[in-house]
Order: sequence, then C-alpha cells, then structure tokens
Amino acid sequence: MEGKYANIIIDISHEKVDRPFQYVIPPELRSGLEVGTCVAVPFGAGNHLRKGYVIEITDRAEFAPEKLKSIAYAEEKDVTAQDNYIRLAAWMKEQYGSTMIAALKTVLPAKQKIKKVEKKVCELLLTKENAKAFLEECRAKKQVAKARVLDELIKESEIPVPILTGKLHVSMKTLESLEKQGALRITIESSYRNPVEFMANKEDVRNESYGTKKELSEEQRFVCGDIMSSYDAGIRTTCLIHGITGSGKTEVYLKLIEEIVRRGKQAIVLIPEIALTYQTVLRFYKCFGSRVSVMNSTLSKGEKYDQCERAKKKEIDVIIGPRSALFTPFPDLGLIIIDEEHESTYKSEVMPKYHARETAIKIASMHGAFVVLGSATPSLESYNRAKKGEYKLYELKKRQAGGELPTVYTVDLREELKGGNRSIFSRRLHGLIGGRLEAGEQTILFLNRRGYAGFISCRACGHVMKCPHCDVSLSEHRNGKLVCHYCGHEEPSVKLCPSCGSKYILGFRAGTQQIEEVLHREFPAARVLRMDADTTRTKDSYEEILSGFANGEADILVGTQMIVKGHDFPDVTLVGILAADLSLHVNDYRAGERTFQLLTQAAGRAGRSGKPGEVVIQTYDPEHYSIVHAASQDYQSFYEEEMFYRDILHYPPASHMMAVLIASSGEETGLELAKVIGELVREKRKAADDGTNVIGPAPASVGRVNDIYRYMLYIKNAEYYKLVEIKNMLETYIGERKKREELKTETVQFDFDPMSSY
Repeated sequence: MEGKYANIIIDISHEKVDRPFQYVIPPELRSGLEVGTCVAVPFGAGNHLRKGYVIEITDRAEFAPEKLKSIAYAEEKDVTAQDNYIRLAAWMKEQYGSTMIAALKTVLPAKQKIKKVEKKVCELLLTKENAKAFLEECRAKKQVAKARVLDELIKESEIPVPILTGKLHVSMKTLESLEKQGALRITIESSYRNPVEFMANKEDVRNESYGTKKELSEEQRFVCGDIMSSYDAGIRTTCLIHGITGSGKTEVYLKLIEEIVRRGKQAIVLIPEIALTYQTVLRFYKCFGSRVSVMNSTLSKGEKYDQCERAKKKEIDVIIGPRSALFTPFPDLGLIIIDEEHESTYKSEVMPKYHARETAIKIASMHGAFVVLGSATPSLESYNRAKKGEYKLYELKKRQAGGELPTVYTVDLREELKGGNRSIFSRRLHGLIGGRLEAGEQTILFLNRRGYAGFISCRACGHVMKCPHCDVSLSEHRNGKLVCHYCGHEEPSVKLCPSCGSKYILGFRAGTQQIEEVLHREFPAARVLRMDADTTRTKDSYEEILSGFANGEADILVGTQMIVKGHDFPDVTLVGILAADLSLHVNDYRAGERTFQLLTQAAGRAGRSGKPGEVVIQTYDPEHYSIVHAASQDYQSFYEEEMFYRDILHYPPASHMMAVLIASSGEETGLELAKVIGELVREKRKAADDGTNVIGPAPASVGRVNDIYRYMLYIKNAEYYKLVEIKNMLETYIGERKKREELKTETVQFDFDPMSSY
C-alpha cells in the first residue's frame, strides 16, 4: 500500500515498548513498503540508526510533517524468524481485529531480563599426593573447613559448589581462599532450565507403559505414510485425523514427529488443557528424551525464556503446550499438531481473539510446514472443510488396544424422580459403582460444574442473590461466602431473604465437592480423588492428582471437564456422566455441538485397555439429538443433523459471523454508540447488497461487568473477507471519533466466529 507516513515499532524485544513512532516514507520506498517490513530509522537525540518494523502505513501525520524524521532504508537481508512473526502479528491484527501492539505482544513476548542458571563446580588442581600433603597442613593449622573440602576433592576431583556449601557447610570465602592458594578452581557454566527433567523423573506407573513403543496398526501406518509422502512431494495440505476414542492418534503424532525430526525439522504439539501436559510429555519424553520441552502458564518467567532460547538454538525438537506454545520461535519448523482440535480453549478470549487452528495454518505457510488436526469429535468447521476438500481427511475407526467402544446407558432422571430416587446417582450408576469397587476397577464421575457453585434463590418470592457490579448470580462456596466468578466480589451467605424475609432461601448445589461427600457417605471404603479448578491451583497439582489416580491410589476420580479430555487410564471401566444436559440449554449456538463432544469424550475414557467399559449418561432430556448420537458414538449422524440447523440459521460454518462488543461506563452512551454502529453497518452493506445480515444491538447475556455496560451486535456473511472489511471500516470510524475526543470510556472489540456467547 502507498502512503506518506509509517508507524514503526522500535526495539520490539524490549519489554517496555508500548507505542509506535511515526516516520516519513521517502518517495523511493512508497511503492514497496508494507506492514511488517524491517527498516532502519534514525532514533533519539543522536539519530543513531535503529532497527524497526512497520506496523501501519497512513496518509495522516500525527505531528507537524516538518518535525518528523524519514526512514533511512528498508532492510534487504534474508527474512529472520522475528521478521516472520512481525508479519504474523500484522496478519492477526487484520484477521481478528486488535491493536498492533496487542498482536505483537501475543506473538513476540517481550524479553524479560532473566538471570541465567549458573552451575558452579570446584575442580581439584593439585595432584593427589600434593593434595594429601596440603590436607595434613590444614589439619595441623586447625583449618577444619579447608580440610573438609580437600578431603572430599581427593575422593572426587570435581564437586558442584552447592554440595560443598550445603552438605559440608563450607562458606564461599573458604572456597575462594583455596582457589587463591592454587588448590582448586571454581568454574561457572550457564545452563538452561529444563522443566521436563523434573516431570519425566517423577514416579508414575505410566512411565513404564508409555516407554513401550507400540506397533502401529494398518490404519495408523497408512495415515503416517500418506502424510509423509505428501510432505516429501512438496504438498503442505492441512490434515484432519478423525479417530474414535482410543484409536491411537498419539502414536500417529509420535511417528509423524519422528519422521519430521529425521528430516532436520522441529514440531509444535498443541494440547487443550494444562492438565494433559504431564501425560503427553511422558509419552514424548520416552521417544525424544531431553529434545522435548513444554511451554505453559505454570512455568516461571525464567523457564519460559530458557525454552525460547533452547528452541532458537535448535537444542530441542518438540515443544508441547496449550495455545501459547504456538509462538515458540523454532527456526526450522516442519509440523504443527493440534490435538483435540475441537476444544474451545484454542480460541483466545483476549485481544486479538485469534483461533489457534487458523493461526497455526498461517505460521505453517510461513515456514513451509504443515498442520495436523486430530479429534474423536472434530469441530464442525474442520470437518466441513475436510468434506469440501480444503483439508485432507483421515479416519481411524478401530481402538488400538482392541476391544469395542463402551456400552452406553442413558438414564432419564425424570423417571428416577418418579420412582422415588432423589439421589445424585441413578440406581443403575449406584449399582455399577459398587460393582467396580468389588472388582478392584476404577471409576470416573464427570460433572460440568465447579465446587459448591450454584445460585442462591428464595423459594418464597423467587429473589436471586446477584452481584452488585455484574448481571450474574452469586455462587455459594463451602466457606460460607457468596462469590461472583466474573469480578471476584464476595459477601457473606444469607439466612433470610433480603427481599421478603423468608428463611427458605437456599442454594442449588450440584458441585464436585457435594458429589465427593455423597460418595464418602454411600461408599465409605472408596478412595476418592477430586479434580477441578479449586483443587488444581498450585503448579504441580495436576500431575499429583493424575499420577495418584494412575498409580491406583484412588478408586474413583470426580471432576469437571479437565478429567475427560484425552486422559488414558487403563483400569477405568466405568464412567458416570452426571447432569449431562447442563451444557445443553445455555444461550450459545454451539451448545448442541459442545454437549455431543463432551459426552463422547467422557464416554471414551472407559474400557481403553481391552477391558469392557460401561458409561451411564444421566439426563433430563434423553431424546435430544446431541445425547442420542453421543450415546451411540455416531459422529456422522450428529454432524449431518447439526449442520442442518446451522444452514437454516446461517451460523458457522454454514456462514461466518462477527460479534461486536461495545462497552461503556455509561448505560445510555454505550447503547447510543451501539445503535450508531449498527446503523452504519446496515447502510454500508445495503449499498453493497452483499447479503450481510446485522442483528442487534442488544444487551450482552451478561449486560454489566464491574459496572461496565455491554452491548452486542452480530453481523453475518457467507464470506469471511467481507466481515474483515466491515471490521476495518468500523476501526477507522472509531479511531476518528477518538481523535475528536467524542469517545472517552467506550471501547469496541471484535470476535470472528465466536466460540462462546456474550
């Protein structure tokens, strides 16, 4: 694009960069300069040439043009990894809508001044004979500390300093004194932190089973062979592996990575939950050793920095982690794997609201790499693209360990209530749990709720305890407090209704804590572990709970969504899904898809080692198509029925949708801005006559958070690029109003094909 001025980020690696600087574009550069281009510019009082990146080209000068400096020249050297990621940030800003700064901070985390880990070692310089003589001299002079050091060094010529200062209680002054006397030498080696070493060395029965390399089935060999043949032929098509639960998708991933590494390339493996990191790392560590590392939010800043440095220097071949691991700076990236690709956690909830799937495909195209998506319940978007031929579809229809999919029973809770059963557990599930305890087999109980969370309402007048700052109900917690899960507001629980004074104000409780208590009551001998957001707050809590259950330290694992995503426990032969339809009737067009995926994934945890498995789905809506197809593990039938509804209502992937969130501290000003934006889009698209449909504005489903009012517009169009055009138009409009200071507290955010309702 041509323009007179360029906004440029200087020293992107510096952690305090938060704004661009504007420069004049010389006439000779105007036709070739583009966003992402690396340039040299005069900077500061001394006008020293500094490296910078163009993040915007414009005809508008932010200061008097005569006061602006000019770009010296555009860099013409080979494109570096950092240059690529600058261009990626520009692409993300354009595709998803955000500031360039936010996009840059997403793809290029600012460098932290992290002190390197130093390993100090004492090395004996004297011969053994001379050392023994010096030892006797020290003893004669009552130099006890020096004598202890020499005595140990005579036995072992090199000893780490921490051992000498820690176990022998010797000060650094003593060691430095011996160094001055020529008896020893202290060497310092810098080393990188490796979080995988600790994880892989933990005792876990899965260590042994994961260490055994499994023979690939005929299906798996075909998938690996066909993908690598395409790669070697220069074809970089995105692949979707649709494999039933237990079909061995991970073994396919391992083989593909092995082949990529053999070709001198590196691989990124994305997983949806931090809870899966430990299990995944164990498998990959057995194949690739210390050439594997992790990247996730539980790592310290130093650990994250070190993994990036190791990746840049090609000291690791594989990085494993959730969405953020996608931006690991591998110089020779060959493969990106997205496991459980249907999960909503792959969509960012902060600006820019990118999806890891599309972003991975973009990154792969920049590196000449390819992307492999895998799931037992693929997202409708991915499966639809595979059906259209945009992705290459592979299917794994057999369980790797043999055996059949588990037997699934659907229990109608309405009938249970008619029969007088008011328990959390249906009669069938209660009986099966008892049978598993007698047989020494394990059970997983899944509930899509957290802790004691539940709303508090008055049975007399219907009053609901709500947050004073947000339009949501407060949740009751075991500590006697009512908590808002949006803003963190807390207040004491109530015994009398503040509206009518009734004592019948109670909580609707259906949390994991309550289930755990009922289990202890109904099955006193059962050993129970609970895994939810409340029990996994500390750094190693995921691994401790999962390894404990894998090691047979518990009979029953109770938990929320994190326990049903990809875990492999060979002794689990029963899965109970409690209140299966809790996620079915929420205000979200993806509710049916998410319920089907969740139930199918949960059911897939049972009977994975060849032992017959059973699943009990407890529901108030057994006739719903999502539950019917999940019970029969029939993805194809679910896909066809769900796509029928998406086509009728023009929801993704049948069409594309952009959510526009308008937020303001003033209720009226926020609504007025939302109306203006809605009318602006309607007028522009009516003139274009391109089939754009505008819905709203209306209050968001949570209309107020932290005293900020929120309004929504939904804009639909079959073509994604047309929504991008609308976004660009609105960004320009909002920017102009802000420059005229017509907008003060109002903000506008964009979300393409949103993964959740607002």
